[in-house]
Amino acid sequence: MNTTVTDKALVQFDCTGHAVGKMRNELSVAMVQPFPEGPFEMATDEGLFHGGDASAPPPLAMFVGALTGCIMTQIRAFAKRLNVKIDDLKVETRVQWNWQAVGRVYETAPKAFEIDVMIDSPSPDDKVVELIETAKKGCFIEQTLGRQNTIRHRMKTPNGWKEV
Repeated sequence: MNTTVTDKALVQFDCTGHAVGKMRNELSVAMVQPFPEGPFEMATDEGLFHGGDASAPPPLAMFVGALTGCIMTQIRAFAKRLNVKIDDLKVETRVQWNWQAVGRVYETAPKAFEIDVMIDSPSPDDKVVELIETAKKGCFIEQTLGRQNTIRHRMKTPNGWKEV
């Protein structure tokens, strides 16, 4: 396994999900590039609103948790590189979506992403601000959310894959 740090790399995670039970999904997630890591087994479920059993966190809880964990990881990793001492770190994240019924289904749209960072540090404020700014740029999830993205969907058919 090659874990050498380079100037540039493609980072790729793959996930395979399988529907089980009422609304539960069993997921296997692994990093495949630039080096293998995982797989990590996890699950999502929904509560009564969607007919689930609430046997695992809903996907949105995992999403908000992943966003929070991502910025926290980058802050701690980059603190060492930028010589910022962290005595304590706490992050509070709020994510809001607009939800609207459309016939028998609904549509959603993101409304707000707010991340409050509380760092207890003896380092000067300008160094802590530099750390947070650098961590924002290194957080894969935050960088994904801050850009317009194209998401492809394909459906498996007897004749091959069909773009949806």
